[in-house]
Amino acid sequence: MELRQLRYFVAIADSGSVTKAAERVFVAQSALSHQLAQLEAELGVSLFERSRRGVGLTEAGQRFFPHAVSILRQAEEAVASARSTRQEPEGPVVFGLPHSASSALALPLMREVRQRFPRVTLELTEELTGNLSRQLRTGQIQLAVLFDDGQLGGFSVTPVLSEQLCLIEPASAPRTGRRGRTLTLQQALAQPLILPASPHGVRPIIEAAAAAAGLPPPRVEADISSISILRTTLLAGLGRTLLPVMPLQADIDAGLLRATPVGPPPLERVLAVCSSAHIPRSTACQAVAALAVATMQQLCRQGQWVGARSLVG
Repeated sequence: MELRQLRYFVAIADSGSVTKAAERVFVAQSALSHQLAQLEAELGVSLFERSRRGVGLTEAGQRFFPHAVSILRQAEEAVASARSTRQEPEGPVVFGLPHSASSALALPLMREVRQRFPRVTLELTEELTGNLSRQLRTGQIQLAVLFDDGQLGGFSVTPVLSEQLCLIEPASAPRTGRRGRTLTLQQALAQPLILPASPHGVRPIIEAAAAAAGLPPPRVEADISSISILRTTLLAGLGRTLLPVMPLQADIDAGLLRATPVGPPPLERVLAVCSSAHIPRSTACQAVAALAVATMQQLCRQGQWVGARSLVG
C-alpha cells in the first residue's frame, strides 16, 4: 500500500468521480484507475460502486475512508514536524469544535493562530461531540474541545473551563414552579425539554446528574442537536432547553430569551482541550493546543466567555 494510492482513493471519494479526481491530483485517469485497482486487489474488497451519478463508497470503502484520511494527515504532520523548529511551528492542524462552543472560541483562536504562528494552517471543523470523539480517536482531526463527562479514556485531556447550565426559554414563558433566581435540578428536569440527541452535547451530563440525584431522566419532547435550529425553536416559543448561556447570549441580552441557573449544587459541564493519547502530536499541534488553552482562559478572565469559570492556574 502506497501513500499515493491513499491520496487517489480519498480524491475519488471526495469528488464522486474518477475523472474529477484525476484532474484534482494531476494524473491521467487511466493511471489513477490502475492504482485504485491495485489498492482494491491488495485489500481484497471493492472500495467504490458505480452508478449513473458517479462513484460512491461501498461499505468497505466507508470503513476504510477515515483510516486513509488519518494516515495521510499523519504523513503531512511528520513532514511538517521534521521541517519546523521550536521557534516557528508549521504545518496543518485540524481542530474540532462542538456547536455550542464554536461561537465563543472559533474566531478568537483563528486570530491568535494567524498572529502567533503564521506558518501553521489551522482548519476548524464544527461537529457534534460524539462525532468529534470518533474523529479524534481515528486521527481524522488532531485536536478537539470536548466535554469531560468521565468518558474521555484514550485521550490526552486538559480541562480548561466549567460552564453552568441554565434553563433557557422564551422570555414570555411563565415562571411557574420557580423559587428565587435559580431552579433546583428536580424542577429543571420536570420541564419538557429540547435536548441534543444522546450521546451528544450536554445530554449525557444531564442524564448522569439525574441518575446521581436519584431523579427521573429529563422529560425530552424533542431531540435537536443543531444550535441554530434549537435557537429558532426557542425564539418561536416552542420549548425550553438546558444549556450554558454563551451560545444564546445575544438573544438573552436582547430580552428574547431568559436563562435561569440550575442549583445548588450547580449543574455544570467541563470543557477540555483533547488530543489522541496514542497518535504523536506535531510541533504545530502542540503549539495550537497550548494556545487554545490560553485563549479560552483569556476569554474567561475578560468576561467574554459568559457563564464560565477557569479551571487552569
